Amino acid sequence: MGDSGYGNGKQHPGHRFYIMYHGTTMKNARKIQRKGFKCSSDGMLGPGVYLSRSIEKASHYPLYDGGELLAILKLKVRVGKVKRIDYQGHPLQKTWYQHGYDTAWVPPNCGMVHSGLEEDCVYDPSRIRYPPIITNLYPGRRTYIMYHGTTMENALKIHSEGFRCSYNGMLGPGVYVSRSIEKASHYPLYDGGELLAILKLKVRVGKVKRIDYQGHPLQKTWYQHGYDTAWVPPNCGMVPSGLEEDCVYDPSRIKVLEIIVNRGSC
Repeated sequence: MGDSGYGNGKQHPGHRFYIMYHGTTMKNARKIQRKGFKCSSDGMLGPGVYLSRSIEKASHYPLYDGGELLAILKLKVRVGKVKRIDYQGHPLQKTWYQHGYDTAWVPPNCGMVHSGLEEDCVYDPSRIRYPPIITNLYPGRRTYIMYHGTTMENALKIHSEGFRCSYNGMLGPGVYVSRSIEKASHYPLYDGGELLAILKLKVRVGKVKRIDYQGHPLQKTWYQHGYDTAWVPPNCGMVPSGLEEDCVYDPSRIKVLEIIVNRGSC
């Protein structure tokens, strides 16, 4: 196969098993154990069950938990024939299963996943076995890589002094960030001809509230109800670009990792 992350595949490749993980709520984990996985209808790799050999990656999911107890399913996966998908726009990115492959594999640090951790998509759920559930004990400590677009002058100031909350916005007060570097690269909306920058951030999201339509009853008051972050999921109609957006109420949850020159501004 040429996919070194999955061995040489010379003897009985369809019988090879790997331990993988899937993050979800405890309620869903128990349901999956009883009834099995249902394939996602779409995603970065098309339809299938999304897993990772990285328990760290699995511990970041689900992206929205509604304050529920979280869990990680430890799984035994018979991967079968594996297709390596290592760049966006790969010709088989969403159709690999139509070409005789059982699993699609995104290798670590290939640029397709923000965290740099590997990801897998298994087309047939019957290839997955269910050992015990692991309780995700520290959901409030989950961290994500996010981005914030601003001027270089402001970026340097934020790096030295920290963020200050916006007083208002689509989600009320807080620091507006996104896991999409593309979205961050479009800001600030007005730059006055200044050099622009993108801050790469490590964000401890805490308890997350999903806000997925205009006029949501907690759209601007979520932080008054015990939530640390508000999350607008992609393609929900709230953001014209269709890209996801986050608002973090407490700036101390955000750590600046890097200042990136926004080349689109040069």
